[in-house]
Amino acid sequence: MNALFQSELNVINVGMEAFTQDIEAQGGHSQQLDWMPPGYGNEAVLEALKVLEQPENAAKIAEANERVFERVTSASIYLTGYGRALDVVPGMKKNLILHAGPPIKWENMNGPMQGAVLGAVVFEGFADTLEGARAVIEAGEIEFSPCHEHQAVGSMAGVTSASMYMHIVENKTYGNVSYTNLSEQLSKILRMGANDQSVIDRLIWMRDVFGPMLAEAMTFIEGGIDLRLLAAQAVHMGDELHNRNVAGTVLLIQALTPGIIQTSFSVADQKEVFDFIASSDYFSGPTWMAFCKAALDAAVGVEEYSSIVTTMARNGTEFGIRLASMGATDWFVGPSQKVIGPMFAGYTEEDSGLDIGDSAITETFGLGGFAMAAAPAIVALVGGTVADALDYTQSMEEITTGQNPNITIPALNFMGLPSGIDIIKVIQRNTLPVINTAIAHKEAGIGMIGAGITYPPYEAFVKAIIAFSKKFK
Repeated sequence: MNALFQSELNVINVGMEAFTQDIEAQGGHSQQLDWMPPGYGNEAVLEALKVLEQPENAAKIAEANERVFERVTSASIYLTGYGRALDVVPGMKKNLILHAGPPIKWENMNGPMQGAVLGAVVFEGFADTLEGARAVIEAGEIEFSPCHEHQAVGSMAGVTSASMYMHIVENKTYGNVSYTNLSEQLSKILRMGANDQSVIDRLIWMRDVFGPMLAEAMTFIEGGIDLRLLAAQAVHMGDELHNRNVAGTVLLIQALTPGIIQTSFSVADQKEVFDFIASSDYFSGPTWMAFCKAALDAAVGVEEYSSIVTTMARNGTEFGIRLASMGATDWFVGPSQKVIGPMFAGYTEEDSGLDIGDSAITETFGLGGFAMAAAPAIVALVGGTVADALDYTQSMEEITTGQNPNITIPALNFMGLPSGIDIIKVIQRNTLPVINTAIAHKEAGIGMIGAGITYPPYEAFVKAIIAFSKKFK
């Protein structure tokens, strides 16, 4: 012991940082270890973990999670058509508007979502003006429901109304179907909360020309378009298929073009559609959301003891998650978080709305923030460095069930996407899923003002693990 104190000491401190500071103040060397007990020491969470970590329970969970992981990653998923929401989305009605995230009432919606709803009410012909639309809503004539409770997903505000055209994406392995609306392409768009006449006019053109042309085009594409194959190719080409869709859009339009040129629409209309698609790389963004939704929905309700997350979604006010082992209306929520990243010129962090949208379905599957190592160029949009992009992907291995063998990342020696977010691992490691996403202005009518990185609220996972643990009592 005397010899020990006569040598130079290098201390690793676990606990209060003040101890490290005291050692350094006396000329010593101390490394502060950033560590917290699981669940940050929350007694209810620790009690839940105690139940879940019992050997017999842990074995049940591991077996269930392996089966869920297999269902999610192995499914054969195809784009098979496009159609009006009223005609294809389960439970859709003329006066029903679907929105992103968990359930929310009109009065609790944030600026971008209210702005998008107002625009949709005008687009559907329930009112001629935004003021008139507000009166219609406040009179109780419009109903609201989450996209996710209708087998659908929606970008940002996620607002989907009866006349909008939807992707129809089929899970051919397990038989379920998912839906999402079409990309509006530009930054001043309904899904970002913009709602002026230019937005309405674009939606009308999408309803009357764009959507019907895509629907007719798909009738010439026998068997549909293999989205799992395209997703795997796009990731190898440098996309993460949430906010970077350069390769994904090229591959999708390549597959659609033979059908488009055989449609009954004029060459002028076809050119207008091609020009519209070429105006933004985001054309395929909604397609990958529906792809991920179709993969994850196949796992819902089939394994009672699975701790895997099948939904992460935000409505701009609350962030909600759902589990494979729970029902479609069992949401675990916490407050929406800020998104931190580069802002467009003229805007600051004070202008940004809170995290919003169903697009985190891509991270839930293993794309987006989980796949940033495959798309280092994404940091030019969301901030950070190439090293950060690699770290994001590798850190997500700690909280997932396995690596997706069907979509791999070349930069990490063809490692499969980290897939199957496990709420137990999230809590044990105090590590939240990373999400890259766009930033909408906090007020209605303006649109996208930046992009960045965010995380779910820890509260949602706390609620989920406590509820999940009750299955074993």
